[in-house]
Parts: sequence; structure tokens; C-alpha cells
Amino acid sequence: MEKETIGHYRIVRLLGAGGMGRVYLAEDLKLGRGVALKILPDEFARDESRMRRFVREAKAASAVSHPNVAQIYEVGEDAGTSFITMEFVEGESLASKLAAGPLDMEATVDIAIQLADALDEVHAHGISHRDLKP
Repeated sequence: MEKETIGHYRIVRLLGAGGMGRVYLAEDLKLGRGVALKILPDEFARDESRMRRFVREAKAASAVSHPNVAQIYEVGEDAGTSFITMEFVEGESLASKLAAGPLDMEATVDIAIQLADALDEVHAHGISHRDLKP
């Protein structure tokens, strides 16, 4: 783990990692709520053009209001560490559901509809996701 705190967020535990950085469960010390805190890789944060594009996309994403899309709270930087905070959504990931075995047709269709609805809303705001995973 990088630091115990980033800005006014206290890191609780690692949730996952990918090409866009590591995502942690963190506590917002100002508002007293859990958030998902994504810390961007240093090489990404040092590339001004990528950061401008990232901030532009985060601003667009923050306007999306949909029950299947996590709300963006903040894009920031603390002591050279670039981050984004968003709504922390409790629950089981699709990956862990699939690891337990195949889903029945009704569950599969329900998930597909929710995903398509969310992507439709995101696309209506001019955003292409580029990194969907279970």
C-alpha cells in the first residue's frame, strides 16, 4: 500500500487493481463515509495529456446519475499522488458470482439488462467505458 491517507481519505483495504491503478476502500474523514479511492499509476499521472483526458472524462462521468453507475465524488492530487474518489457500492462482484458457477438464464438476462441500461446512460453523456470486467 502506498500511504495510509491520501488527502482527507484514510485507506482501509485494497479492493482491486487494474491498468488504471489500484482501488481501495477508504474512509472520507470529512464526511464520515466509505468511498472507493482509485490511485492512478505514477506513469499515468505524469503524462499531462492523459491526465487532461482523464479529468475531462471524470467531469463528464460525474454528471451521470444512474442506479447502476457509481457516482464520481472527486478527482484530486495529494503530495504527487493523483486519485479519484467515487461511491463505494457494497455487494458481490460479478466475477465472484461467476466463480461460484454458471448463472441461470433469468439472472443472466437481469444482469445483461442492468449493464445495457447503465452503458446506454453513460454513452448518452458521450463516455466510452473501455474497461468493462466482471
